[in-house]
Amino acid sequence: MRSLNLVLPFILGVAMTTHPAISFAQTDVDVSVNTDEGTDVDVSVDSDEGADVDLSVTTEPPELPEYDQPPMPAVGYIWTPGYWGYGGGDYYWIPGVWVRPPRIGVLWTPPWWGWHRGFYVFHRGYWGPRVGFYGGINYGFGYGGIGFEGGFWRGRAFSYNRAVNNFGNVHVTNVYNKTVINNRTVNRISFNGGRNGINARPDRQQIAAAREARKRPIPLTDDQKQHFRAAKSDQSLRAKNNQGHPPVAATDKPGNLKGPGATGAKQRDHAKQDRQQGGNDAAEARKAARQQQAKDRAAAKGQDQGGKGQADAQKAARQQKAKEHADARAARQQAAQEKANNHKAQQQQQRQQAQQARQHKQEQAQQKSQQQQQARQQKQQQAQQARQQQQQQKAQQQQQARQQKQQAQQARQQQQQQAQQHQQARQQQQHKKNKDTGQ
Repeated sequence: MRSLNLVLPFILGVAMTTHPAISFAQTDVDVSVNTDEGTDVDVSVDSDEGADVDLSVTTEPPELPEYDQPPMPAVGYIWTPGYWGYGGGDYYWIPGVWVRPPRIGVLWTPPWWGWHRGFYVFHRGYWGPRVGFYGGINYGFGYGGIGFEGGFWRGRAFSYNRAVNNFGNVHVTNVYNKTVINNRTVNRISFNGGRNGINARPDRQQIAAAREARKRPIPLTDDQKQHFRAAKSDQSLRAKNNQGHPPVAATDKPGNLKGPGATGAKQRDHAKQDRQQGGNDAAEARKAARQQQAKDRAAAKGQDQGGKGQADAQKAARQQKAKEHADARAARQQAAQEKANNHKAQQQQQRQQAQQARQHKQEQAQQKSQQQQQARQQKQQQAQQARQQQQQQKAQQQQQARQQKQQAQQARQQQQQQAQQHQQARQQQQHKKNKDTGQ
């Protein structure tokens, strides 16, 4: 063991600059370098998100196990696929699980491993309004390598795709049916890049989704953190203990690793074993044929009719060589056909994803138009109410002015009457005075 003062900044710099999706937890850092073998370099940053951030020169992530999706526990849960975490010098399986999202309108982008400059780099999953890039890895059950085909948000309710979700006995009303091509039984590669990894690159929309998630991060739920810790502490989920076939590959609720809702990984594909055994048998047959040809040539050389035996041996060798060429050509054609089928399936998934994105964009535009129309109607109603109030106030003011005018007129009339009465009284007094004087 020796210090990593010079190596660590380079490793972390590569991870942070070339893989901006990595987010290192603010916890204790455990760094070790094995200089005895001169090959392994592990950099572990422990976190509560179910996996350490590990960079390893030689350790390749195991294949994804094949398993059945457990039934949904209740409406409102979203499926999050299982994946391989790393910690304590070994990979460990974090089972797929149904979880409640932290808020309405968000989707889960699964974690993924990517090869870069001699390291397998772990990219954490995150919640966001859109599904970002997850290495092109086919996790199954709607996560086929591009986007998410398991459902989408329609307002405040989540609509489920019946084709990829196991509802069990749960009654789900928001349901649609969309066929999803699944090649997961053929391709179970768990990492991107390198010699044996998935060859996929993020597009602009996926890059924008990752940037948006980094700008406005949404914390993981407490159930997710508890599920990750339970998986990390379970020794039976370690790859060295289960040889890539975890006893619990998926579960119905976070942290449920022992209950009836937990399902194990399936056994290896027997058809694949048969293909491998068939290849081995063909190789053994070709080896036996070559040995027999050598014996025939040796026998033919010792015989008197050596020319004829040698001709027969050469003929058999040519026939065998032609057969080997035919087998190799058939193998190349089969590989090319499989590659073409995978490319066609990927293109179809991209088209379906683009169509779904267009539909989602149209729905958003329609919702925005409705909201704008409602806002205009509300503004018009408010303006009309304000005009009515102004008219009412003006009418009241005019009514009050008329009443005041009438009151003033009545007051003047009363004054005039009083003046007339006062004048009549003076006249009567003058008349009486005149009368008294005349007498």
